[in-house]
Amino acid sequence: MISDDYLKYPKRRLGMDHARYEWSILPNRKPVQWPGGARVALWVTVALEWFPLDQKGQPFKPLGSLQNAYPDLRHYTLRDYGNRVGIFRVMKALERHGIRASAPVNAAVAIRYPKLIQEIAARKWEFLGHGLDMDHLHFQGMSGEKALIEKCLSILQTRGWLSPAKSESAETLDLLAQAGIEYVCDWVNDDMPYEIRAGGKTLYSMPHSNDIDDATILVGMHHDEDEFRDQVVDQFDVLYGESAARGGRIMHIALHPWVIGQPYRIGSLENALAHIMRHPGVWPATGAEIFDAWRLSCSAGTGR
Repeated sequence: MISDDYLKYPKRRLGMDHARYEWSILPNRKPVQWPGGARVALWVTVALEWFPLDQKGQPFKPLGSLQNAYPDLRHYTLRDYGNRVGIFRVMKALERHGIRASAPVNAAVAIRYPKLIQEIAARKWEFLGHGLDMDHLHFQGMSGEKALIEKCLSILQTRGWLSPAKSESAETLDLLAQAGIEYVCDWVNDDMPYEIRAGGKTLYSMPHSNDIDDATILVGMHHDEDEFRDQVVDQFDVLYGESAARGGRIMHIALHPWVIGQPYRIGSLENALAHIMRHPGVWPATGAEIFDAWRLSCSAGTGR
């Protein structure tokens, strides 16, 4: 028999088994109020990535990595298609609906393709830190990781950060906070932002979807373009319906120009966006704009 004392823990409480963030379930939070009384904040991210031709793939290969023997020009050039061609189709699709995106940009892309950076800046998109490239992940020892983050931010200064493949070490959050990053997009355990403790500083998690993602749906799960469109629409319809009773929601769509920027795929994105934008109360915004509005709502006594 196990005695009752065996299950008595002095620090037992509602919450997590770590001190990074507080336990919080969405139905218990106060409704968020978006600018202009909007019901859904639409956040689109368009990732600009570079996969090195001599990719090492350690400690793992992110989705989209090169697959064949060196030099894997077949897959390398397909990824490069996104930065040469696909991105401009995506830009046109978003412009048609008055949407400004957030762009997670590998620092290597900023170095190799300065024209792309100019095009993004001209459209007043937001830049997000996205590591050096899709081969340098956050597993290089604390000093190596710190130097990597500092190098990336010296090339492209940003408020937000999306780690390549959403990969973090145990020290990543602390190092990002020390470097001045305000919000991260790696954690997928909520529909709304929340506060994270990071090495004596405060970070915030933004709900960057791992599922409403063209690479996940079309490449990882091998669904077709109609299924991609339907999943985006279904996601929006549920969030829009919830917003009527529970306050503002965030609808995030993750895009990769080498995937959705193909001629036969771009129409599925345009159709999904048309469905979303025909609804009243949709606020298309960058991640930083949504983050700031959420904090303002919280300071006014709503949203937490």
